[in-house]
Amino acid sequence: MNIKELLNQRILIIDGAMGTMIQRYKLSEADYRGERFKDWASDIKGNNDLLCLTQPQIIKAIHKEYLEAGADIIETNTFNAQRVSLADYNMQSLAYEINFEAAKIAREAVEEFSANRQPSTVNRFVAGAIGPMNKTLSLSPDVNNPGYRALTFDEAVEAYYEQVKGLVEGGVDLLLIETIFDTLNAKAAIFAIKKHSRESEQELPIMISGTITDASGRTLSGQTLEAFYNSVAHARPLSIGLNCALGAKEMRPHIQELSQLASCYVSAYPNAGLPNAMGEYDEQPEETACFIEDWAKEGFVNIVGGCCGTTPDHIRSIAAHVKKLQPRKLPVIETALI
Repeated sequence: MNIKELLNQRILIIDGAMGTMIQRYKLSEADYRGERFKDWASDIKGNNDLLCLTQPQIIKAIHKEYLEAGADIIETNTFNAQRVSLADYNMQSLAYEINFEAAKIAREAVEEFSANRQPSTVNRFVAGAIGPMNKTLSLSPDVNNPGYRALTFDEAVEAYYEQVKGLVEGGVDLLLIETIFDTLNAKAAIFAIKKHSRESEQELPIMISGTITDASGRTLSGQTLEAFYNSVAHARPLSIGLNCALGAKEMRPHIQELSQLASCYVSAYPNAGLPNAMGEYDEQPEETACFIEDWAKEGFVNIVGGCCGTTPDHIRSIAAHVKKLQPRKLPVIETALI
């Protein structure tokens, strides 16, 4: 079955946090560097995407843990793997390679996981993770110069295009533009994807996931949820959803609203609650799963999973709680008479 056929049958599960799992390995600067980058001029600890090159076995092991937990969709370890964000480590030239290798690692994890399973249970998908960048197109980083921008739209498109090319050529099934706090950045990613699709004659489904940053119900760049949806709906995505910033309890009203707006499938993967004073996440798997089960019973969602602080245990619990629940039905869109 393709992913649309599966989405019409059941709620699909996307994986949990990659960063949370990487932290469990307690990697040192030397671990991040590996042999290839042992003499790199700047510190590179924290560049999690680089681990696709220096510690690929760890990334594959994490993917497999999420697959074993019940994930139908796993994300590549490429959240910051475009040249704009990689510039923090002077590693712009590695953008394509990291994305290509990340896609290969995830694909290998899926194939190895599926090898000994019955054909009816091997539908697993690799989503190429495309993050929001560390520079924004809509906001000035200089409070004294509101008209200043640290990045142009064309520069963002160029960086995203290189990332998309690496992901697609590495073998992803989907492209996931996620954690969107500035819709203009997302538009640059959409433009890059569409450009690559035309040039390669290979069109993959697009998933889009925004971030509501607080109780106001707006993105960081000031859009309401409805405005955000209308700004990206032209991309005709497979799904539109929300992730990060909020726990499931706080995200609920926004998911409810989105489920009433979207003509496509709806995804939601919240954090494991809100961070404590130490920046850690305390919400237990059963708590997160109960919140998401409520969304599913209300018919809000088609794809669910976890973001910051979530682990394979969270994903396993979420999968168990929604296993027998029906997915959200797509609305019937009537064509206006002219």
